[in-house]
Amino acid sequence: MGVTTAPGTQEPVQVLKAALWMLGAVASFSIMAVSGREVSFALDTFEIMTYRSMVGLVIVLGVATLTGRLGDITLRSPGIHLTRNIFHFTGQNLWFYAITLIPLAQVFALEFTTPLWVLMLSPLILGERLTRMRVLAAVIGFTGILIVARPSVETINVGTLSAAAAAIGFAGSIIFTKMLTRTETLTCILLWMTATQTVFGLICAGHDGYIALPSLETAPWIVAIGLAGLMAHFCITSALSIAPATLVSPVDFLRLPVIAVVGLMIYNEPIDIFVILGAVVIFGANYLNLWSQTRKG
Repeated sequence: MGVTTAPGTQEPVQVLKAALWMLGAVASFSIMAVSGREVSFALDTFEIMTYRSMVGLVIVLGVATLTGRLGDITLRSPGIHLTRNIFHFTGQNLWFYAITLIPLAQVFALEFTTPLWVLMLSPLILGERLTRMRVLAAVIGFTGILIVARPSVETINVGTLSAAAAAIGFAGSIIFTKMLTRTETLTCILLWMTATQTVFGLICAGHDGYIALPSLETAPWIVAIGLAGLMAHFCITSALSIAPATLVSPVDFLRLPVIAVVGLMIYNEPIDIFVILGAVVIFGANYLNLWSQTRKG
């Protein structure tokens, strides 16, 4: 027998569930950022990605086995999986590199430009129409980037460029994930991601003939990175499956103030008002794009 729901109560309950899932994603991203910085003194980004992917691969295979979802793993669309994971691997490496060089809040603020890159690249890759509202959102969003980065000889550095480039990598990953979700399950996508990125990591980390092994001190942080990375994917997917992006997106923005406080408390990073202001502008541009796509005409 199904559970009945009083009229008018189902939607608020679903929105609350989606918000809780997104809070889980906020926590996961924050844990991953702190864990990545904590192991950076002993491992380079390729080694971090290798071990993160290995942990993820074990978890995905274990969960798929226990839940009887191994049959979801297919060999369809290997080229799309490969392209998607090259983008994600590149973006994630740049992200881990950036968090060792610039304040965590600045990395997260620049990462919020990912949806803007998605809307600009989608017409080229997916053939989606580039509307005037999308162009306006992109212009506003990139104004926000200028506020965050305040480009000058003093402020533009490898860290800010890495964080900005990471957003492009994540955008490519999202676009090709969108293509994959037409035929593949989340289990299949995550299995391909963790497996191929384990191979990518081993190749890149071992190019010099040496791969540093985790120590007793770094191993817990590596496990935390692997768990947090998978949980972030799962939480966001779960939230979007039960509530529209226009409702989910504002909760995701909590990542910025949360990581700003974390950076202040753990690493004594000052909270930069320009980073907060620029992130608000970027978020506004993202939300404008979402609203324009979902409004009823």
